[in-house]
Amino acid sequence: MKIAVPNNGNMVNQHFGMSESFIIATIGDKKIISIEEISAKELSHQHQGLADLLVKQGATVVITGGIGGGAINGLKQNGLQVITGATGEYKKVIEEYINGNLQDKGVTCNHHGEHHHQ
Repeated sequence: MKIAVPNNGNMVNQHFGMSESFIIATIGDKKIISIEEISAKELSHQHQGLADLLVKQGATVVITGGIGGGAINGLKQNGLQVITGATGEYKKVIEEYINGNLQDKGVTCNHHGEHHHQ
């Protein structure tokens, strides 16, 4: 299994569509086997492009902070499971997911006016 996480340094990026890179974590035996960082600079706010990139990397799950409804739909249409509302260091968040302790918080953003992520 591979898990994709938009990152900002070692933290989960709270704005999926503006992520310049993603972590692709390969999971086996309930452990992180490898972590690779891939660039997404040229795909900012291109929902289909981001979905295609993550599918091409072999991801089946996307863990993110805030994300817009269009991006969620784009990811799900490409067969990806989406977990929203994650915060903190991406490695810890991935470990929470592996251990069954990370729940989708249903966090979506709209881009009309100000929005704040909890």
